[in-house]
Amino acid sequence: MRILAAGDHFVRPELIRTALSQELAGAGGDRPEFTELTLPWPHEPFHSVGGVHEASGTEEELIGALTGSPGVSVCVTQMAPFTERVFAAAPELRLVAVSRGGPVNVDLAAATRHGVAISFAPGRNAPAAAEFAIGLMLTAMRRISAADADLRHGTWRGDLYAYEEGGVELDGATVGLVGYGAIGRIVARVLLAFGARVLVADPYADPAGAAADGVELVELDALLRRSSVVSLHARLTEETRQLIDARRLGLLPPGAVLVNSARGGLLDHGPLPELLRSGRLGALALDVYDVEPVPADWPLRDAPNLITTPHLAGATRQTAHRAAAITAAEVGRFTRGEALVHPANPEVFAAGRS
Repeated sequence: MRILAAGDHFVRPELIRTALSQELAGAGGDRPEFTELTLPWPHEPFHSVGGVHEASGTEEELIGALTGSPGVSVCVTQMAPFTERVFAAAPELRLVAVSRGGPVNVDLAAATRHGVAISFAPGRNAPAAAEFAIGLMLTAMRRISAADADLRHGTWRGDLYAYEEGGVELDGATVGLVGYGAIGRIVARVLLAFGARVLVADPYADPAGAAADGVELVELDALLRRSSVVSLHARLTEETRQLIDARRLGLLPPGAVLVNSARGGLLDHGPLPELLRSGRLGALALDVYDVEPVPADWPLRDAPNLITTPHLAGATRQTAHRAAAITAAEVGRFTRGEALVHPANPEVFAAGRS
């Protein structure tokens, strides 16, 4: 069996190879052989390729790596663009294990047509993303980045101790979480430890589980009206695209803090500059954007009370190792004929076993 470790400069090929070697050590059958490909992300932004999104590299270089002699039957990747053209060119391929929370860089319909099983790695960056969201909240609520920037430019902002300029605390605050998956649950646990009241809006959340966690499950509009801080943690789907639109932004209490470290498409960015300039929105912290990288004429660039980071929530070394380990475990299950734990197209594996 030949395995392609199509890594990048975050989930590196050697991390994938090491995790796979540990997972497959002592397994029956021939010892796997590895081919490696290093894709340019994050040194070059991800992009859309052949109908798939958030991909790195080209179809040509991926096809070349897959069709070397002997052909590759398994690929582990984070960003490689698995399109119809790629699947058609690689008939020996049987499994693509994607080391990210969703296989957006894979044409699932094409994979299914070509009999290729796809798995993914939910929760791989949950601790990192949760910690980062909390960091953004604290930075926005206590003006940490603004005070740092002023001091570096020679201004001692003693006026920030004045009552009307003072920050606000998480202790006693009502914080609303939009989405309650692996990341949202960790964020809630940390917020509760700070002493916050936590509201959750997620139509798929288990009410009994939410109650046991100590959070209150409410409708989205009610959450927005009641929360002084709102943090987005939903997946981006057609159902959730621009979920927080102009109408819903208008439901936030005056001076509320809004945090988005999930996906830029969850939020309607159009009203945000004026909401910040008017003070209607107290602060906005963004790690994700409707267009990435943001353009030179980005409307929010000069807005006040804005905290920005370049899509870094999951950027920890532990995330990279966890991603490699989760996907390696899926490859191990596949080679042993066991069901995948995180299948994106389970019908392919079921058909292969029938």
